[in-house]
Amino acid sequence: MRSTLVRRSVITASAVSLALVVTACGSSEDKKQDAKPSAPASSAPAAAAAKGKTDAELASLLLTQAEAPKDTLVKAPTAAQVAALAATSDKAECKPIVQASSMAPQGTSTGVGRTNVGGTSGKPADPNASEADKLKAGLEMLTGVTGTAVTLTSYDGKGAEEAFAAFKTAGTACAGGYTMTQDGETVKVNKVTPGDAVTAGDEAVSFIADFSDAEASMAGQLIVVRKGNTLATFSVQNLSGKPELPKAVIDAQVKKLG
Repeated sequence: MRSTLVRRSVITASAVSLALVVTACGSSEDKKQDAKPSAPASSAPAAAAAKGKTDAELASLLLTQAEAPKDTLVKAPTAAQVAALAATSDKAECKPIVQASSMAPQGTSTGVGRTNVGGTSGKPADPNASEADKLKAGLEMLTGVTGTAVTLTSYDGKGAEEAFAAFKTAGTACAGGYTMTQDGETVKVNKVTPGDAVTAGDEAVSFIADFSDAEASMAGQLIVVRKGNTLATFSVQNLSGKPELPKAVIDAQVKKLG
């Protein structure tokens, strides 16, 4: 039983690239008189590379309780909770997947912001129901609870595009599964498969990480959406197997990114 609970709680990249291309055109003083003169060199300054957002700027872009979908609760994790989520993998190529599931920034980000959005798919018992029925309804609500960990990270230059590409590549490279160690416990992820289709931001991708065992069917859904030079990562779990895509949460959060 403890193994199952641990497994249920566990599932809750590349460096920044500043590519500046400078070209120069020169002319020779020895050109023939009848040669076509070369075009004058442009005096326009090179476009400034995109600057990533800070922790404070990302904090202001996180979904708030007032903006969240109905019947959800928004609560930021504590520093201790975030620290406990730190995880490693036995396969280097799976690092972006592990980072996404543990609210860790991928690549070299300029800032990070985190919050949790919880909801339920169950229905409360009738106030006049028996104690047994109330207990049953409570357990069904607990089983139906879906938690979405939201992580915003921002990058200079092309960093967000590179981090997104690394996550997408990891989803394919880790299709055969990997081992994840978190808070002193080791969990075997059996396989990684494509998740639900997501249409949001400039580009988006999702994967299902299956970590079922002989006792229960369990999985987490990981979604990464890029909007400009910011990534919004959603790590989704519940206790009843594959969690449904939290489309309303994703849409509300990405909308706030502009």
